[in-house]
Amino acid sequence: MTPAFELEGETATTHHTNSANNGANDNQIGFKSRVSVIGSGSWGSVAAKLVAFNTLNLSSFHDEVKMWVFEETLQSGKKLTDAINRTNENVKYLPGIKLGKNVIGDPDLDNAVKGANIMVFVTPHQFIDNICKSLVGKVRSDAEAISLIKGMEVKIEGPCLISTYISEQLGINCSVLMGANLASEIAEEKFSEATVGYGKNREIAEQWVQLFTTPYFMVTPVQDVEGVELCGTLKNVVAIAAGFVDGLDMGNNTKAAIIRFGLREMREFCKLLFSSVKDDTFFESCGVADVITTCFGGRNRKVAEAFAKNGGKRSFDELEAEMLQGQKLQGVPTAREVYEVLRHRGLLELFPLFATVHEICSGCLPPSAIVIYSEKKPRLPV
Repeated sequence: MTPAFELEGETATTHHTNSANNGANDNQIGFKSRVSVIGSGSWGSVAAKLVAFNTLNLSSFHDEVKMWVFEETLQSGKKLTDAINRTNENVKYLPGIKLGKNVIGDPDLDNAVKGANIMVFVTPHQFIDNICKSLVGKVRSDAEAISLIKGMEVKIEGPCLISTYISEQLGINCSVLMGANLASEIAEEKFSEATVGYGKNREIAEQWVQLFTTPYFMVTPVQDVEGVELCGTLKNVVAIAAGFVDGLDMGNNTKAAIIRFGLREMREFCKLLFSSVKDDTFFESCGVADVITTCFGGRNRKVAEAFAKNGGKRSFDELEAEMLQGQKLQGVPTAREVYEVLRHRGLLELFPLFATVHEICSGCLPPSAIVIYSEKKPRLPV
């Protein structure tokens, strides 16, 4: 497949597009790629900031980066999109951080992706189904996508990765970017790294690396879409477990043990679903590094800690609404999805940490049960 965007200084070429894609004149010399970021939470805003920095410096891109905003009315009575475009900040989800004057918020999803051949998906995974259905027939057939979304779709026929779902729904290739990426720290330009998971086309991977890399954000490509994406998804379940440990003041030794058990179950779950997953992937930023940072920071650990301190008497929905100001937890729904996959396959006993996290989240077990599971030993061959 010809890449949808080219390295700096090279002439871009594109594929045949249908009438809905408005790409009839893209074969002309001098064509510049257009980037659309679908999502505007804290991580979506940071992604737009990273990409916008590079589109200004890469001659093969239009400067402007469209960012789809799920419209909200702020306490001031003003619309979030208007505030973003007026102040060049996401005043609700990333206040005090300039996104780049070339980032343009747009509450109209269709308009935000119009003409874009580079699509960055970064929304809570609960919303991706409706987003994709809304975009069917409206996306360029030559577009390249990348998913920064943690989670999976669980269907009757089995689990489906978000990148796969995007590809199937929109008919475009989709890579993934995951890693030890707390949005607030990257926004402040503290050094961080991430992993791009790609399929067969190394050139596409290298160009995603180029689009996201900045002096403070290092990106490494790995030919393992499934492994990279599942690591980014499953680490939130482990973070929930770590939050329970913190909330019960069980100490650092217990937390370290939970993290190790979690990494083991992550690896086994990945291998169970995709035998092609590479062991080396777990040593990339998307693997052990992401687990560590998420278990010591981030919203999943934070809310799970509060849940445990309250003895499980306040629901995650209540705590999420109170503590996250409109942002969404990923660990709780992911734990449920993982549980359903394992229950359907009769493998719950082989993944006691994952099973216990869901059973605590759903109120079937008290938070203190997080340490009971360690008496069981997974029997799944490694």
